[in-house]
Amino acid sequence: MKTELHNYDIYPKVVLLGDAVTITIRPLGDHVAFTGEEEFILISIAHGAVSAYPERGNYRKLAVSLGDDGCVRFTHVFPEEGEYLIRMLLPGRRNRRIDLSVYALAEDMRGRYPFRGDLHMHSCYSDGQQSPAVVVANYRRYGYDFTVISDHERYYPSLEAQDIYRDIPTEMTVVAGEEIHLPDNDVHIVNFGGQYSINGLLDSSAQNRESNRRAVIADPPPLLSEDEYRRQVNELARTLNIPEGIEAFTYASCVWIFDHIRQAGGLGIFAHPYWKSDGSYQVPESLTAYILETRPFDAFEVLGGELYQQQNGFQAIRYYEDRARGIHYPIIGATDSHNSIAEDNPGALVASTFVFATANETDALIAAIRDEYSVAVDTISREYRLVGDLRLVKYTRFLLDDFTPLHDELCYEEGRLMKACVTGDAAARGQLAQIHGRMKALYAKYFQL
Repeated sequence: MKTELHNYDIYPKVVLLGDAVTITIRPLGDHVAFTGEEEFILISIAHGAVSAYPERGNYRKLAVSLGDDGCVRFTHVFPEEGEYLIRMLLPGRRNRRIDLSVYALAEDMRGRYPFRGDLHMHSCYSDGQQSPAVVVANYRRYGYDFTVISDHERYYPSLEAQDIYRDIPTEMTVVAGEEIHLPDNDVHIVNFGGQYSINGLLDSSAQNRESNRRAVIADPPPLLSEDEYRRQVNELARTLNIPEGIEAFTYASCVWIFDHIRQAGGLGIFAHPYWKSDGSYQVPESLTAYILETRPFDAFEVLGGELYQQQNGFQAIRYYEDRARGIHYPIIGATDSHNSIAEDNPGALVASTFVFATANETDALIAAIRDEYSVAVDTISREYRLVGDLRLVKYTRFLLDDFTPLHDELCYEEGRLMKACVTGDAAARGQLAQIHGRMKALYAKYFQL
């Protein structure tokens, strides 16, 4: 966390254009208390360097008031979207200049809050290493607001995680989901938030062999035999005008799957086509290009899963090249984690998604991603790399510097207690109840949206 955030609290941090907003700066300790001699300057960082080109007029001195509570306040209407520095000049101090930041957003961001999460990960019910409930707790400890257990061929582990946390006081959102693998189709697809299992549509699936829980609704579609599934896919393929050189059955199966995910109310994710399996890319290049061009999916997993450059690097390049050609689609980042212990697994925190949604709830998250209010975050290296629309990437960068460290401090303790609760610590539930609501209060304090 930046030194400035250890010494000063500034709120709200995020405001809307055109609103008169009162900004408060509170010193965190007598060693940084205000004396009344400080000078405050507001700087719009989008308009270039202040010291080199003062004629740009991108800064102004602020008239501030020093309250009896030791806080400094000023009221301002921010005219343009972007980051603004509140520069404090401190005469007679060793550190004579301190910069704090606030961010102004356009009207379309009204009511949209940043929620960070994961849309693709695994538990010990497929090829992961921890139970669903422990995976969820670990990722809360790492600062995630939402997650899904998307086990291979299995939907019921995500329902188990939901069941376990239903009556435990936590502000973490647990989403139902699965990774889908149907016959004669090796493209990996994630069902995020669907109300029934797509794997579970086939009577022969591992989902149905191991559990009778294939839906959260009372009347999911009837079970199919593999022969009936193949018949439906082949019939669909005949209607799609699939060009020569594209695997017709595979592509039609993907369309069939994505259509069912939407019918289930979920988000269909086209996952990691540049994942290398047995030395080769999982999906043929021609098929990847055609899927991205025709976009039967809802979101593209542009980051996630592996640490090597080919996967995340190639997927990000393709995303930007497609945008240059006028092909737009929503994107997400995910860990595709199979071991949720970051200390043991360098890939446990490989990527995530910031979703700018009206609520940390499944339907709101899905709607925001579909409307392209999401940014994928690559956390392979210490210097984060972000993929998405430049406008939202700039905002996400600000959040990572100026909000996320404060957010994650609260998440760490909640995640630790969640794990304690689900592993038998009787006192943890009461402790979670005592801290419940802190995240809601944090958002109310720092976001005036």
